[in-house]
Amino acid sequence: MSGVRHLYVHLPFCAHRCGYCDFVTVVGRQEQHAAYVDALLRELELERHVLGGALETVFVGGGTPTFTALPELVRLLEALPAAGEVTVEANPETVTDELARALRAAGVTRVSLGAQSFRPELLRVLERVAGPDDVRRAVHHLRDARFDNISFDLVYGIPGQSTADLDADLDDALALEPEHLSCYELEAKPGTRFTHAWGEELARQADAMDDYFERVVARLTAAGFRWYETANFCRASDDACGRDLRARHNLAYWLGRDYLGVGVGAVTTIENRRWRNTPRLGRYLEALGAGRTPEREVEPLDGGVRARERVMLGLRLDEPLSLAGLDAALDARGLARVEQLGLAERVAGGSSLTLTERGRFLGGAVTAELLAEA
Repeated sequence: MSGVRHLYVHLPFCAHRCGYCDFVTVVGRQEQHAAYVDALLRELELERHVLGGALETVFVGGGTPTFTALPELVRLLEALPAAGEVTVEANPETVTDELARALRAAGVTRVSLGAQSFRPELLRVLERVAGPDDVRRAVHHLRDARFDNISFDLVYGIPGQSTADLDADLDDALALEPEHLSCYELEAKPGTRFTHAWGEELARQADAMDDYFERVVARLTAAGFRWYETANFCRASDDACGRDLRARHNLAYWLGRDYLGVGVGAVTTIENRRWRNTPRLGRYLEALGAGRTPEREVEPLDGGVRARERVMLGLRLDEPLSLAGLDAALDARGLARVEQLGLAERVAGGSSLTLTERGRFLGGAVTAELLAEA
C-alpha cells in the first residue's frame, strides 16, 4: 500500500452537539485538546508509509475543528504534510481575525463554513450557536486574511422552513460571494431527540424536498455556479487563471480514489480494505499514548464492491463516468431502460456514461436501476 494522496484529519471537539448531528463529536474537553493532537500526530506517523510523496488534498473536519484550542490547531496544521488543497471546516462563531490569520499562516488554502441557514428562527431549530451576522463577520475576517476559496454549507428541509425562507437563504449566501456552496437535505436519524421533537414536521418537509432541490439548482446555476455534484456547486472560474473551484478532497471520494483518515472515528479506504477507527475518545487516546494503532473495524472490499461504489458516486458528478472495468456492476437491462427514458446516455463512443439533467434530479433512483444485484 503506497501512494495515497488524500488525507482526512478528524477533530471531534464542539462547543455544543446539535440535535440532528450524527458525526463523531465530543463536547468541550478543552483539557484533552493537546493530548488529542499528540495522538493524531502519532497515528499519522504510524500510517505515513501509505502516503504518496506529494499530497493532493488534506481535509480537517469534525466536530468543529476551529473550536480546538488555537495553539493546538496551529501545531497540528504545521505538522501535517503539505498539499495542493488544505481545507478546514469552521463554525462561523469561532472565526476571529486571529484565527483566520493563523489558519492562513499555517498553510490552509480553503475554509468551509457551516452556515446552515441565515434565518434566526431556523438556526434555533437546528440548535446552532451562530447567527447570520456571525457568518458575515467570519467571511470578512477570512477575506481580510486573504482567503480566496470559501465554501458555505446550507441545509434545506428544516422544520418550519418555507420556500421563501430557502430563497432568502440562497440570496444571503450569494451576497457574500463564496467560491463554493454545498446544499444538503436535512437528515435526522431515526430515534434521535431531534426526530422526537420534530417528527411530524420532518415528514411534511420530506414531501417538499424535490421542490427545494430544484429551486437550489435553478437559483445557483442562474447565478453562474457549476452544478458539478448532486449537492455541490462552485463558481465556474473567477480569475484569468481559470481555477478549478470544485472541492478537490471530496472529488477524490466521488472518483473512487484511495484516502487515509486519521483521528477518532475516521475512515480509511485503501485498495481492498476499508477501516474505521474506534469512535471512543478514551480508547483512541489510550492506544496511541502507548504507541499502538487504535482499535479498528476492518471491512474487506472486493472488486465488485469497489465497482458498485464507483458507479454510485461517479454518477453524482456532471462529468461522464468511464465504464472501463465496471461491466459487472451494471445491469444491462436497467441501463437500456434508463437510456430509453432519457435519464442517462452513453458518450465517447459508448465508453462512458452520464446522467441527463432529468436523470440527475432523480439521482439515486436512476443509479439503483442501473446497478446489478450484488
